[in-house]
Amino acid sequence: MTFRAPHLLGIEHLHPTEITTLLDLADKYAEDNRKGRAHRNVLEGLTQINMFFENSTRTQASFEIAGKRLGADVMNMAMQASSIKKGETLIDTALTLNAMHPDLLVVRHPNSGAVDLLAQKVNCAVLNAGDGRHEHPTQALLDALTIRRAKGRLHRLSIAICGDVAHSRVARSNIMLLGKMENRVRLVGPPTLLPSGVEEFGVEVFHDMREGLKDVDVVMMLRLQKERMDGGFIPSEREYFHRYGLDAEKLSYAKDDAIVMHPGPMNRGVEIDGTIADDINRSVIQEQVEMGVAVRMAAMDLLAQNLRAKRGAKAAGVMV
Repeated sequence: MTFRAPHLLGIEHLHPTEITTLLDLADKYAEDNRKGRAHRNVLEGLTQINMFFENSTRTQASFEIAGKRLGADVMNMAMQASSIKKGETLIDTALTLNAMHPDLLVVRHPNSGAVDLLAQKVNCAVLNAGDGRHEHPTQALLDALTIRRAKGRLHRLSIAICGDVAHSRVARSNIMLLGKMENRVRLVGPPTLLPSGVEEFGVEVFHDMREGLKDVDVVMMLRLQKERMDGGFIPSEREYFHRYGLDAEKLSYAKDDAIVMHPGPMNRGVEIDGTIADDINRSVIQEQVEMGVAVRMAAMDLLAQNLRAKRGAKAAGVMV
């Protein structure tokens, strides 16, 4: 298998073959999970620390389950009540972590670039669980796996990413991953919720929902990131749903077999109609949650292999 990265900080620096390698392994873990063969010992003897500087029930639980299913010793650090609140810097935190000798470090942070900075200072593998508006690589990977399993491929598809693109690290990671895999990506949303310079992303831009969804294979809705908004980006939630919320009428412009996605948590009646979210024939939202565990298992498995190889080479006196 080809996956040489020492950390998983983002999609930007992953080669398409590395993405495929990770998704192939995640696919196997997904099948094992479904068949009740979830517990393996590939992380036995390794310590995984989850550090979430932002609240996240879904992602943190997914990483914790993934680590435990692979046999890791998993520790969740309560960062909301930690020394960070008392003035400790991120560098001090890194030094403290090094003294604990962790093997895998899962980090979510409100500031873009903070996870990358930690990765430069710690002696372990680091996984980015979301940093500011920058990236959320495992979300993009689980979305990719969900699409591949539903469509039978992950190339030459037409995919619409709709809603609050400007504040979404999920959108940023998905744009990069789907572009690397030769897909046609459309961004759909009001001008106030699309980032400046969006044309440089190699995507098509639509402000009309129906036009943007015409003949697409995948409709990926995004959550309104109200906690990251500092102004009037939308006139009202009611008006937003009328123009950009996914309902049956707007979905009818997509292909008949188009699938519907949402990274969660959903605001029903704002970003998506509840009947569409629960439609077992179109919605793959629950599959996204399921694939999240499998993708995080695969990512930690591959990073642990690289970490052990690096440590083994160092112990043998080989330059790495």
